[in-house]
Amino acid sequence: MPGDSLLINNKATKQNTYAAIIVGSGITGGWAAKELCEKGLKVLLLERGENVVHPNYPTSTKNPWDFKDRLHLSKEDKKKKFVQSRHWSFKEDNQHFYINDQDNPYQETKRFDWIRGDIVGGRSLLWSRACYRYSDLDFEANLKDGIAIDWPIRYKDLAPWYDYVEQFIGVSGNADGIPHLPDGIFQPAFQMNAVEKFLKQKLESSTDYKLIMGRSANLTKPVQGRGQCQARDLCHRGCPYGAYFSTNASTMPAAYATGNLTVRPHSLVNKVLYDEQKQKATGIEIIDMQTMQTIEFFSNVIFLNAATVATAFILLNSTSSRFPNGLGNGSDQVGRNLMDHHKGFTAVADVDGFKDSYYFGRRPTPLFIPRFRNVKKKDADFLRGYHFGASAYRVRQDNDSEIGEALKESLSVPGPWKMSLYSFGECLPYQDNRVTVNHDKKDKWGRSIVAVDCEFKENEKKMNADMGTAAKEILDTAGFKNIHITNNMSFPGNANHEMGTARMGRDPKTSVLNSFNQMHEVKNVFITDGSSMVSSACQNPSLTYMALTARACDYAVKEMKRGNI
Repeated sequence: MPGDSLLINNKATKQNTYAAIIVGSGITGGWAAKELCEKGLKVLLLERGENVVHPNYPTSTKNPWDFKDRLHLSKEDKKKKFVQSRHWSFKEDNQHFYINDQDNPYQETKRFDWIRGDIVGGRSLLWSRACYRYSDLDFEANLKDGIAIDWPIRYKDLAPWYDYVEQFIGVSGNADGIPHLPDGIFQPAFQMNAVEKFLKQKLESSTDYKLIMGRSANLTKPVQGRGQCQARDLCHRGCPYGAYFSTNASTMPAAYATGNLTVRPHSLVNKVLYDEQKQKATGIEIIDMQTMQTIEFFSNVIFLNAATVATAFILLNSTSSRFPNGLGNGSDQVGRNLMDHHKGFTAVADVDGFKDSYYFGRRPTPLFIPRFRNVKKKDADFLRGYHFGASAYRVRQDNDSEIGEALKESLSVPGPWKMSLYSFGECLPYQDNRVTVNHDKKDKWGRSIVAVDCEFKENEKKMNADMGTAAKEILDTAGFKNIHITNNMSFPGNANHEMGTARMGRDPKTSVLNSFNQMHEVKNVFITDGSSMVSSACQNPSLTYMALTARACDYAVKEMKRGNI
């Protein structure tokens, strides 16, 4: 009977209705879940990947000899995950966390290394954990340089949210008093070794460079049921101690504790559902990746946290009469302004002496030399700047001529010291660096595929070339010798800091989101992953994503209570 069918549909709709839906369970999706659940909302968290439950990480305590290929990638690994294997972090002991590229094709109009987790927790299990605040040097940069559009916020707007996030996740570091790299609320920092202390003294006594201990979301003191870092340097496998921040070990347990969270893995999001009459989003359409069934879920508010490229795809794929070019895309900015940091520079030098010094454990964070170009005045032939990471270490003795007992004995004696530098540089926002949808090609689930057309341009290339000049000056200042520089500039995507495809701004004609990460044209949709960024700075961006997410959740719930959403 027709009436029975209507009852069934209404029941199914009710069962699939939540106060909020979050798409993506990575760093920002986990934060959105925690915040919204703690504010009393019933939340559905959708994730395309496999479920991973803390502390059950399958390789976290294995020895090197427990692995079939002794931590090397097999030909089959590289064949299935041919894009993921472009990245240094993809290894035999964590390859199960990454996406299968054969099953998930995308179009590289220009080479773009789309590095993706395929698990609950996303790249929060795979990130390098560096936590640096942005400053007004970054938030005012576009305005002062006449590039793209101005950020609609300043440091004072985000500072209390940086405080809030740091206290929860636990960030180790020092108060270094560097104006353009604001201090935070820190746990005790990890320690420099003897050579690193020597370099710091030399640099800061005779140059304008600063050398600080890296600020990292690795605990040096236990917090909220999580143990402190054991300095194993196996973070990329997942930490059974919960000693670094991840969705799985930190924000998701907090969300589950409220009783308000439902997590649904294997849920591939197609689009946001939009009601033309109500002029609001009503839910999310997914494909269940195990059953191939198309399912709709409904909610009052939606947070898109699928990571920049995937979020852009979802928006562009969510077409309607009101939004023929994609949800909330009246500005034609959805998918544009794609940014990533450029990297690939390394410098290594020999260090004489210090043979009576060593270090304990495998520290999980390097040193950090904050941006020094174009800070107080323009002093380079490019805009913006870059930072260096650094570390000193001892290599093995040269024992190629030894065998047997002599070889065994020599392996127990540390060799000479080395000092290494690497760098990350800022990328400007360019409108023609963009994500689009190729409707002529389909993936195995019948969805149109993503197309990425992105490149580093002249400003980034000039900056990358300058890295060698600065690195040589730094290493020469300390008297280090035999400096060897490699400068193979990365392709976009490979720094894993992609951002910018749904930028925030004051004007709906030139931006997608307002200053609270709310879509200008669809008020009940918020985007708090890297998509919202207006410029990239050169610092690792994840801490800023988290602060923006906590701030947006606070605003969203207040707006719901006021009846504005």
